[in-house]
Amino acid sequence: MTYPTMKLARASLALLATALTLPLGGCRTEMYDQPRYDTFDATTIFPDGLSARPLIGGTVPQGWSMDDEHLYQGRVDGKLVEDFPMAVTREVLERGRQRFQIYCTPCHGALGDGDGMIVRRGFSPPPTFHSDRLRTMAIGHFFDVQTRGYGAMYSYAARVNPDDRWAIASYIRVLQLSQNVPKADLTPEDLVKLQEAAR
Repeated sequence: MTYPTMKLARASLALLATALTLPLGGCRTEMYDQPRYDTFDATTIFPDGLSARPLIGGTVPQGWSMDDEHLYQGRVDGKLVEDFPMAVTREVLERGRQRFQIYCTPCHGALGDGDGMIVRRGFSPPPTFHSDRLRTMAIGHFFDVQTRGYGAMYSYAARVNPDDRWAIASYIRVLQLSQNVPKADLTPEDLVKLQEAAR
C-alpha cells in the first residue's frame, strides 16, 4: 500500500469514527435529564401535594427494626449492660482488632493507652483504657460511647455498624486484659517469659 493510499485510509477511518460518535452526543441529554422528583418537591399527583410519601403507620423500613435494646443501645432498661449480645469468638475479636486499628488508634493508640498519632500532634488525649475506672466499667459503656460519643469523641454510629461496635468493645477488653494480667494468673511458662523480657 502506497503512502497516499494509507493517508486516505486513515482519513476515511477518522471521518467514519466521527460520524459514528456524533449521534451519541444526543443520548446524554435524554438520559441525564430524566423526569423525577427531588426530595420534598411538590406534586399534583397526591392530595397532600408532596412527592415524598410518608411511612405507613405501624411499619418499620427494612433493616431499621432496632428493637433489641441490648444489641443496638448497649443498655437494658436504661442501665449499661455487663455482657455481650452475642458470643465473643476468635472471629469477632479479629474483626474488633481490625476495626479498632481503623477507627480508634488515631486517638487511643495501638494499646489503648491514649497516645495515638493525632494526640502526639496536639489533640487532647482520651483516657487510657487501662485505668481502674475503665477496666471495671460495664462493657455497655464502650458500646455506648462509640454510639453516642463522649467528650471530644463524636458518635461513630453512622460509620460503624452495631456488630462492629460490639467487636471493637470486645477487643478493648482484650487490650485491657493483655496489659493488666494479675501475676497469679500467669502460667509457669509465662512467668519465665516475663522474667526474660525484664532482663
